[in-house]
Amino acid sequence: MNTADAKSHPSAGATSLTLAPLPYADNALDPVITAHTLGFHYGKHHAGYVHNLNRLIAGTRFADLSLDEIVSATAGQAGSAAIFNNAAQVWNHTFYWNSMRPKGGGEPPAALREKMEASFGSVEACKKALAAAATSQFGSGWAWLVLDLGRLSVVTTANANVPWTAGMKPLLAIDVWEHAYYLDYQNRRADYVNAVLDRLINWEFALQNMG
Repeated sequence: MNTADAKSHPSAGATSLTLAPLPYADNALDPVITAHTLGFHYGKHHAGYVHNLNRLIAGTRFADLSLDEIVSATAGQAGSAAIFNNAAQVWNHTFYWNSMRPKGGGEPPAALREKMEASFGSVEACKKALAAAATSQFGSGWAWLVLDLGRLSVVTTANANVPWTAGMKPLLAIDVWEHAYYLDYQNRRADYVNAVLDRLINWEFALQNMG
């Protein structure tokens, strides 16, 4: 699943946005992220954003738009903040699930590794930058590996914000809202982040998104 695919799911018709299925079984990320956490995170939080978004756009000019069109149309618009927050969170979560895979981590594909070395000096330096961004993000938000003006960069966004509305191309995302890790790690956000990077991160997904 590449960035374009993530943007097209959930699919859109009039008030018919749907929850995209997980790309793996709910216990496939054990023990780094347990089925217990996925059950709440995907089944309650992600599903809740889809439900709220459908309720908010019903009968509005957004009802027939695709998910990414809704995000783009409402970004930075104070009067549409609730719609943006729910739409962007639907998009972010779908992207986040695909940023991980069972038995992930390890050595990135050659083309991605070369880009990481050119931008950060080494794969390890790139991982450290991602870990530092994810652990230092104050409050709820996201850490992203992005392509920006031809180079890889690490950025964070608060709450529901997405980097592609600012012209950056997301390659990977790490969710650092507390519900992403609290049932498994309590306040040990750094342990969660490092475990994702070492054992779950989907470098192939990043390469697909890099184009």
